[in-house]
Amino acid sequence: MFSEMLCPFFTILQLGKERFHKSQHFDYSNGIPLLVGSEKPGIGGEPLFGQKIKHKYSVYPKGQGRALPSWVTFDKQVLCFEAYFQEAVPEVQDEAYRIRKCKIYFYLEDDTMQVVEPEYKNSGILQGTLIHRHRIPLPPPNNDQFYNIFHFNINQQMVLYSRTFTVTNCDTFTRNFLTKLGVLLNDPAAVPDDPYSSLRNQIKKNMKPLHPYERHDTLKQFLEHDRQVLRFYCFWDNTGSMFGDLRELILHYFLADDTIEIQEIISPNSGRDHVSKFLHRSKLPKHVPAQMKKPGEITDRTVLNVFTSANQRKTLHTGQPQSMSCFSLLQTGAVHEDFYKDCDLTIGGEVNVWGRTVILTDCDDFTKDYYRSKYGIEDFTPVQYKTPAAPPPPRLVPPYNGFGSEEDSLSSCQGLLPKPPQKDFQKFMEKDRCGLESNVLNFHAKMVTTDPVDRERLFIISFYLCDDSISVFECPQRNSGVIGGRFLERGRVKKPGQELFKRELSEYFTAQDLYVGATVCLNSKHFQLLDADEYTFNYMEQRDEEFPKANVGTILSKLRSIPKEKQGEVKKFLTLSDPHNTGFIPYESFRTLLMGLDCGLSEHEVLVLCRRFSECEQPEVDVGLMLAVAQDLLKKKHFDKLPELARAFTYHDQHKTGRLSTKETRTICKAFQLPLPENLLRGLLSKFSDGDEIDYHAFLAGINWVEHPAPTVMPEDTLKFDAGGVKNVNYSTLLGDVFDFSSSNSDPLTTTTT
Repeated sequence: MFSEMLCPFFTILQLGKERFHKSQHFDYSNGIPLLVGSEKPGIGGEPLFGQKIKHKYSVYPKGQGRALPSWVTFDKQVLCFEAYFQEAVPEVQDEAYRIRKCKIYFYLEDDTMQVVEPEYKNSGILQGTLIHRHRIPLPPPNNDQFYNIFHFNINQQMVLYSRTFTVTNCDTFTRNFLTKLGVLLNDPAAVPDDPYSSLRNQIKKNMKPLHPYERHDTLKQFLEHDRQVLRFYCFWDNTGSMFGDLRELILHYFLADDTIEIQEIISPNSGRDHVSKFLHRSKLPKHVPAQMKKPGEITDRTVLNVFTSANQRKTLHTGQPQSMSCFSLLQTGAVHEDFYKDCDLTIGGEVNVWGRTVILTDCDDFTKDYYRSKYGIEDFTPVQYKTPAAPPPPRLVPPYNGFGSEEDSLSSCQGLLPKPPQKDFQKFMEKDRCGLESNVLNFHAKMVTTDPVDRERLFIISFYLCDDSISVFECPQRNSGVIGGRFLERGRVKKPGQELFKRELSEYFTAQDLYVGATVCLNSKHFQLLDADEYTFNYMEQRDEEFPKANVGTILSKLRSIPKEKQGEVKKFLTLSDPHNTGFIPYESFRTLLMGLDCGLSEHEVLVLCRRFSECEQPEVDVGLMLAVAQDLLKKKHFDKLPELARAFTYHDQHKTGRLSTKETRTICKAFQLPLPENLLRGLLSKFSDGDEIDYHAFLAGINWVEHPAPTVMPEDTLKFDAGGVKNVNYSTLLGDVFDFSSSNSDPLTTTTT
């Protein structure tokens, strides 16, 4: 009861204490209570009165060094000491003791030690780990403590479990580590000689090898050149014998062991049985012996039969001197054979294959690289030993029969099992629609005809780059008497003037055949391309190497080919067309000039040149007029996706600030296909931008033609924002790029005369 009253008091005094566990000090053994925890601490790990607890961690004081624990800081860091101990050898006449060398490892992470004795050949004793890794106590009377890092030094003795070790030296890491701790290292000590080891070395020196021949070590060659094979193409001319012919062979030279293997190439329907090998893998001698050696005649060693002298004992039966055998140190009677090596194999050389002359004609790329790097050979001209085969006769394709497509009919002639024609899948994946990149070229066209009704019809010709197909759509017009819509189904269109029933495949229209000003015949209907959309112009100009009509360099080269007398007339015309010397002239005047030069410029090339040198400045327009024009265009296009557009803006505005970047706003407008010209959309975004952010609520309210209608605009106001037309052309820059002179206020007549 008294202890329960004191518990709250002690709890208040020990507010900072976190450990309150109790150690087990008493236990029962065979029914008798005993004290088993004399070395265990008290409550919370605190020592009892008069108790000394052994250290469980490193000797480094807590709180010094880095905050990481020792098992992380000193992970895989071990001190290595060289030591030896003397072991007595009783009851042996030749030796009284042995000196056994070992290594002492001290692990810094937990102060554990390990003693390992290196293994020596034919030592006669068990070696390896003498003391397993653990914390080793000091010798008595300090056996309650353990060895730490400060107990180590060179040229001193250490007692480990009653065995005295003498530390002689340490490695570089150990020396540097102890020096940084402030330990003064002693000089390294010498290891005394071991009588038994000295005796073994003396016996080993006096021993003569059993086999006196030198040992040829081929392991290095095997490890360096394993799985490396030289390949030569060769032939054996056997036409001199009856029914003989030319035998084609393949010679394999294995660099790992200098062996040769020859395989025969048996052509189909040759009448020969297929054999596995022409020559099995073996060493090939250069000179064929006159008579084959008998088994056992060629050996690695020479054995001599000698007889005993008359003084020695004789045989019991005959009384003759006894014979004995021994190896010949001088290799008497040894047979030496010369085998083919890699240096003996060259293109055009001959190889004697057991009496058959094989001529090497060619080799593979690995063999060429090998001889080029090792021997410096660069000439690998193959040997022509047979006349080249006659080319196969052409396989004529039957003419097209009119059933199905030409590709389908051609694929049915290429095999017994008809297969559908293969499509260019890679081109389809590269040129298919991907996001805002449609990969479709759109042209405005009209029909070339004498019919007054068909002459006024407007068409949109679309060319799909993914499969080179063409579709034609007719724009509906009121009170024209012609129903608009789909005029030509999407598909590839053949060029006119081709024969129907022929062996060759027909030619189809490609993207290079369509450009502004061109006249194309689509299924017996002639169309003249009048204009193209902005995406088509940009696509062709960005890939001017594919589209010559959009290559500005080609166009300028055509202009530079104008005769010198016409260049002055061109400048005179341009200067008179610009009386105020502004550097710009209208597009129609510039187009009339270029088309009258007779330098081979098409309508598309003139447009590309004018777009390149067009006027870049945009006049300042009132924001109210821009919003009125935008609402008028949205109303005519019946654009009613403004609520979905507002939800898209709100979804991308993650921080709910009511603002988005110009790039995000432009991307969302393009995703909803907002039917506004490019320059009008760019101008509206610049008006509603504050830095790089746009107030999309104000932008949506301004273009909302349902809730906030704007006043009616005139047609000429809408034309101000037409994105496709080119208004003015900067002819001054064009003159400098083409004719190497710029416009000035000088008299054009003087320039012309000059």
